[in-house]
Amino acid sequence: MKLGMIGLGRMGAGMTERLEREGHDVMTYDPNVESTAGSLPELAQQLEPPRHLWMMVPAGEITEQTFQELLGVLEPGDAIVDGGNSNFRDSQRRAAEAKARDLYFLDVGVSGGIWGLREGFALMAGGEEEPVQRLEPVFQALAPEGGYAHVGPSGAGHFVKMVHNGVEYGLIQAYAEGFDLMQASEFELDLLQVSELWRHGSVVRSWLLDLLARALAEDPNLAEIRGYVDDSGEGRWTVEQAIQHAVPLPVITASLYARFASREEESFAAKVAAALRNQFGGHQVKRA
Repeated sequence: MKLGMIGLGRMGAGMTERLEREGHDVMTYDPNVESTAGSLPELAQQLEPPRHLWMMVPAGEITEQTFQELLGVLEPGDAIVDGGNSNFRDSQRRAAEAKARDLYFLDVGVSGGIWGLREGFALMAGGEEEPVQRLEPVFQALAPEGGYAHVGPSGAGHFVKMVHNGVEYGLIQAYAEGFDLMQASEFELDLLQVSELWRHGSVVRSWLLDLLARALAEDPNLAEIRGYVDDSGEGRWTVEQAIQHAVPLPVITASLYARFASREEESFAAKVAAALRNQFGGHQVKRA
């Protein structure tokens, strides 16, 4: 199948290579990478109708700009796929805008990171049935067995990916806290040994644990890593949706706040707590 790939970052490049390995003909466009097209109109010209163009660009302004330009380039029956981490409400809006021009829009949540090229990418597709069926050969080539599903109408793909990332936050935080406690214990534990042990037969084994073992093998004390944890925004959206639907997400919410705390050089909240203990109880404070 012939496909246009827009964006050749870590994910887009890996997806392109995997598709080409599976026999698909992928035309590419990335303004920062030497590619087969110099512009979106040129990329579209390299494809035959009905065209299929896949955006793998950062969510937000860049995705919106790319989408709006594609609306003016494509013809009725063509399909746009957004594989980035866009907000599902934006995806619903874009699907409506595309439909008004007789175009299709699919929101496809993609998980797999830099390992997707080798292991395959998990794909969560939202949108109309017709373009999904047309693109199934592409989805099947990208995903491992059982790793692709059409999860619902427009917006559903990015909604499921949003929740996926919220769950990821919680899992990462649970491992982080457990290994923090072991590192602080009296037993001088070999954390690499423990991580390898847990990978075999334990109920907490997972791919994330595999990756932690890999990181500990490279740097047993993680001395070269600063404990600053960023977020893509999907954890925030997950918590916002939980509030709107009155669904309790204590673990995911706490893990999001833990990421915020990791970015503070020194917590003002901790200063307030220390000052209050000093004021009401005369407890000693450490001076800056």
